[in-house]
Amino acid sequence: MEEVDQLAEKGLQIKDLAMDFVMTYGPKLLGAIVVLIVGLWVIKWILKLFSSALSRSNVDESLAPFLKSLISALLKVMLGISIMTMLGIEMTSFIAILGAAGLAVGMALSGTLQNFAGGVMILLFKPFKVGDFIEAQGFMGSVKEIQIFVTILTTPDNKTIILPNGPLSNGSMINFSTQDKRRVEWTFGISYEDNLEMAKGIVREILEADDRVMKDEDIFVRLGAMADSSVNITTRVWVASGDYWPLFFDVNELVYEAFNKQGISIPYPQMDVHVHNS
Repeated sequence: MEEVDQLAEKGLQIKDLAMDFVMTYGPKLLGAIVVLIVGLWVIKWILKLFSSALSRSNVDESLAPFLKSLISALLKVMLGISIMTMLGIEMTSFIAILGAAGLAVGMALSGTLQNFAGGVMILLFKPFKVGDFIEAQGFMGSVKEIQIFVTILTTPDNKTIILPNGPLSNGSMINFSTQDKRRVEWTFGISYEDNLEMAKGIVREILEADDRVMKDEDIFVRLGAMADSSVNITTRVWVASGDYWPLFFDVNELVYEAFNKQGISIPYPQMDVHVHNS
């Protein structure tokens, strides 16, 4: 009988504890569930508004999903902290531990975080876009892809270059694709014995006959320097950016052929040595 009474007494104690738990934490738990449901709905509504704002502002397509994911994660973390606070969970120690862990991870991943920030800056301010031909960090190539941590270039000889976004966003860069026109420059060397005006006339005639050369800009053909072994003719014209290299190589060939046909020599470096008998 004593054992039965003890079991009944324990049962009553458990029942009382359960009732106390329900009375103490029931309202808090119910309120936390309500806050969770409403909070998730509010987060969904905020993300929808944020997505619409990104669409109206023409943000880069590769940046929009990342920004939405980041905002969603931050809002959900804030909601989770609020719910745990409502349930009476002490958050001071938890936040301190979380902050220390975040600091340690941040120090360990400082380079990665720098690249992450650089990627965001590139996608926001757009110093270049996919398809542009750029020179940066000692490399040249066409931008194939802009990722959140790295930018991928393709060189003219079809090599793939991966540049970290951190140094890329902070360093100097040349974008050859932003302007509609570019200036092409050549230096043609002729012999001191050749006719300078004839050579200049040949070069000018070739350039004036080429439709790719912009005729509304000055065609510059002048004596550039009297070098050790040659008289150098400096030549400059303006062309559309896409015609830069085709015109450069075509004019080199045409000038070489025209000089040979007119008997104008293209000198090479040479040295005269005089020997004196003692």
